[in-house]
Amino acid sequence: MPPPAEAHEAATRVVAHLDMDAFYASAELLRRPQLRGLPLVVGGRRAVSGATIPEDVDPSRVPRLRSYSGRGVVTTASYEARALGVHSGMGLARASRLAPDALLLPADFDRYRELSRRFKEAVLAIAPHVEDRGIDEIYIEFTDHVLGDDPWGRAAALALRLQQAVLAATGLTCSLGVAPNKLLAKIASDLRKPAGISVVTARDVPTLIWPLPARLINGIGPRAADRLGELGIRTVAQLAHADPAPLAARFGRSMAQWMLAAAHGRDERPVVTTRDPRSVSRETTFERDLHARADRAELAARFTELCRRLAEDLARKEVRARTIGIKLRYEDFSQLTRDLTLAEPTADAAAIRRAAGACLRRVPLERRVRLLGVRASSLVPGAGEHGPDTAAPANGRLFD
Repeated sequence: MPPPAEAHEAATRVVAHLDMDAFYASAELLRRPQLRGLPLVVGGRRAVSGATIPEDVDPSRVPRLRSYSGRGVVTTASYEARALGVHSGMGLARASRLAPDALLLPADFDRYRELSRRFKEAVLAIAPHVEDRGIDEIYIEFTDHVLGDDPWGRAAALALRLQQAVLAATGLTCSLGVAPNKLLAKIASDLRKPAGISVVTARDVPTLIWPLPARLINGIGPRAADRLGELGIRTVAQLAHADPAPLAARFGRSMAQWMLAAAHGRDERPVVTTRDPRSVSRETTFERDLHARADRAELAARFTELCRRLAEDLARKEVRARTIGIKLRYEDFSQLTRDLTLAEPTADAAAIRRAAGACLRRVPLERRVRLLGVRASSLVPGAGEHGPDTAAPANGRLFD
């Protein structure tokens, strides 16, 4: 097999991935420090029946997950709640069974967007070559900043400087991964959470990356990890040394080639610092395949959340969309898309949800779904109003 990434230690390219630590939960704990150390879940704005939780609230008066009834999903969870098995995107009903005593707070997206703006401005003031990947994560091109002797030591020092700047600007911690490319940097940023810095060079791939579960490679979702497990492949090392033929038979040639390259730490994608977006999309891969009838409530909640986040992305980029589309990937990895062109461009969550719902009514849903995505295209300049609370249809049904 070819060697992992480059076979030398020279830092021809250095990329960092910065990830805010449990961003939404940390933002809530920043103004409610009395809740620190307790398992905390942040749900939708309506997760607590529209209740307003005062900042000086006594922990005993915060609603518990066991009292929740509805179809919402977990926006994020504190590390104490994650230790109990709760994670982002999980239905709140299921989370309540895993952690019934966890505290439940409604999300405040206006606050999260403001903190996101502040942390990104702090980074840009030091390292201006940044790729925005969402409200709580960015890639940063380090290469020009670490030229000279000991580039990896310089990179670690720069990462620490950025970490301190983010903390000063927001009061929140972040973790950074530094590596020769984006793929390895993203994995590295998760190695020492929270408030950690991890440097992974090409030579570190066998010792630091190969022992990890294959599912930690960004792009290998839960279902793909299960299918790899059926081939006896559970770690990155096993994937790196796998026979390409069975992989291609199971996943297709293109996907198999990408998996093998990723397992060896190869990734040529640039850090895209500026772009004129032609489309914006949000998608999620489910931890288990969902059925339109049996899992209607969970699908509806996840679908609505995707539309809400897509509206936020459009508003942040100050664009509106003339076309809304959906993407489905079924349990057998087959995929289809549908689009709908609107009479007027929009960045409104409710309008996106209605258009995407109309697209869903045009696809077969007899098979289980492993991935669901919503896409906005044919973008035009102009910020639009969007309401995170208005994306859900009145009766909560998936297709209405």
